[in-house]
Amino acid sequence: MRTRPRVLLKSFGCRLNEAELEDWAQGFRARGFDLAGDAGPADLVVINTCAVTAEAARKSRQWLRRAHRAHPHARLVLSGCLASLEAADLARESGVALLIDNRDKDRLVALAAAALDLPILAQGSTGTAPNPLFARGRQRAFIKVQDGCRHACTFCVTTLARGPERDRPLSAIIAAINRSVADGVREVLLTGVHLGGYGSTLGGDLAVLVRAVLDETQIPRLRLGSLEPWDLPDGFWDLFADPRLMPHLHLPLQSGADTVLRRMARRCKTEEFAQLASLGRAAVPGLNLSTDIIAGFPGETEAEWQETLGFVAAMGFGQVHCFAYSPRAGTRAAALADQVDADTKRARVMELKDLADQLQRQVFASQVGRDCRVLREAQPRGGRPGDLFGYTPNYLPVRIDGHPDAAAVGEILEVKIRGIDPDGGALRGSLRDQAG
Repeated sequence: MRTRPRVLLKSFGCRLNEAELEDWAQGFRARGFDLAGDAGPADLVVINTCAVTAEAARKSRQWLRRAHRAHPHARLVLSGCLASLEAADLARESGVALLIDNRDKDRLVALAAAALDLPILAQGSTGTAPNPLFARGRQRAFIKVQDGCRHACTFCVTTLARGPERDRPLSAIIAAINRSVADGVREVLLTGVHLGGYGSTLGGDLAVLVRAVLDETQIPRLRLGSLEPWDLPDGFWDLFADPRLMPHLHLPLQSGADTVLRRMARRCKTEEFAQLASLGRAAVPGLNLSTDIIAGFPGETEAEWQETLGFVAAMGFGQVHCFAYSPRAGTRAAALADQVDADTKRARVMELKDLADQLQRQVFASQVGRDCRVLREAQPRGGRPGDLFGYTPNYLPVRIDGHPDAAAVGEILEVKIRGIDPDGGALRGSLRDQAG
């Protein structure tokens, strides 16, 4: 007979939402909960919603309804951006027992426990359960370092949903990473709404944070989440002299036309972005840059779109996340004239995706013949049976020949990149030696 309560956790959207979910998993485990899978029984369902696009909001709503049907006796707790922006509407959804605003989500476990009278198991009853990150099939831990944003890009609803900037104390960040290391985590990623603004409320800056993590923890691999291109502090590139800081950056561009960037209220021109990319690639061998692009921003002409395509091609990004512009209530862009029609936005997204695929293949080709260290992760869907899977230090996916028993998930492996997988979606490598 099952005696321990079970909680099903689900996150949509950004890595920050995922980092928060990982913290909740730790909190629920400390209260004696087991983690439930999508198909398993659950007493409580907690959903971290997203509202960055209309599609993200739709998926959040769709999943909570599906969760209620699958777990009709479980109580549903909602948080995240959609829950903060549309609390009244979501409160009317069947099964929803509690909504927790973004401002209070760091206390979600305690608030849910008090409001729903959740059980507390006796001290020590949690035993020696593994890190809930591993129970959810993940190897890379996301560590939240700050929340909120002081900027107001005209398309961004996250600023409305997340509120003003708030830094997590450096000591708490270091402690969280050290706990992860003690649990066997080999790689962490620092994330926040405005990661590059770290220190705005407590002092210091991103470089101070990264140096402290490298000096005060033994984490083997450190990654940085999305960084606005105007945010990099003095001495930033020098940080990569420590090989534990992985050579990949996600720098959201949003458009390759300066006229569109002005309407977006972005703080970086294309010339400045190009200079930044050139400086980074000169300073950090093998640096891989990825980016975000919004297609069909209000007023975007065909000429402006062609500027974007040309600039993206010139930058040689390793990955491009392309989104069709989605008007979000309360943002300035939603009220702009000359909204681009849906067919044009779809066509532009497809055009950019074709270009992104070409650029990725070029970056893949540049890696062939190289040796690298790969953290073995769980095989994603669609992989060939027997393959090992992971990401290169510069965050390129690689499928590795070898029997699954050749290395455990979570091990760092020495890999020779010998080609591109036939489907073009990943590199192909051969296992050399295992590294601790």
